[in-house]
Amino acid sequence: MPELPDVEGFRKVLESCAKGRVIHRVEVRDAGVLHGVSARRLRDVLEGRRFTGAERHGKWLLARTDGGPTLVLHFGMTGRLVCGHPDEPAEAHDRVLFTVGGDRQLRYRDQRKLQGLWLADDPGVGRLLDRQGPDAMTVGRAEFEAALSSHHGRVKTVLTDQSVLAGLGNLLADEILWRAGLRPTCRASDLTEAQRRRLYTHMRRTLRSAVTAGRVPPRDSWLTGHRDDPDPACPRCGGPLRRSRMAGRSTVWCPHCQPDGS
Repeated sequence: MPELPDVEGFRKVLESCAKGRVIHRVEVRDAGVLHGVSARRLRDVLEGRRFTGAERHGKWLLARTDGGPTLVLHFGMTGRLVCGHPDEPAEAHDRVLFTVGGDRQLRYRDQRKLQGLWLADDPGVGRLLDRQGPDAMTVGRAEFEAALSSHHGRVKTVLTDQSVLAGLGNLLADEILWRAGLRPTCRASDLTEAQRRRLYTHMRRTLRSAVTAGRVPPRDSWLTGHRDDPDPACPRCGGPLRRSRMAGRSTVWCPHCQPDGS
């Protein structure tokens, strides 16, 4: 599932591929990814305009246009943005194609179609993001600590709740908690001030590294690099990793490095 680092990478793809370029053609190959807008209206509104830039909030991407509505994108579990050439054959899961500047094509590609594209004015963008918490990359420490203190759920569940903090998904939450030495099942509101600060510090460090990589990298020194092994071992202590399910999601942690009461 695309998380904050992936969507930041998609933002860079959009800017490098399409920023400042005229949208010559919008081809909707599957209207099932459109929300609140028809394929005809999407074409009528966007063709002839320019993409002027892109902003990210959590897992949402906002593609601004010159004097027009904002194209809002969410990538669900399998979505992505790719830049290609108009003459290249479309792939099976290319849902919407934006030909820009005549020689480039921005493609919204998504296998499962769990989210998609919206077209919204500024109030509409506000409504779409109204239930999103602060962006995990830019949230201040005081706001982060206050959010954790006010929620009584398990810390992993709180971290992946987009209304509390926008951008963290399953891989990032497990990675950050492992680095901070905190068990995913501990209550967010029970964390001490020192634990909240430690968690915030490791979140920022992990996000910086992941954004640079454009994904949550499966490195040998990361928990992510071992979570799918047949018999996963902790890259820090070498002990066996544990797997469980929390809120319907696979959760991986190290009993030695993330003890109860940590």
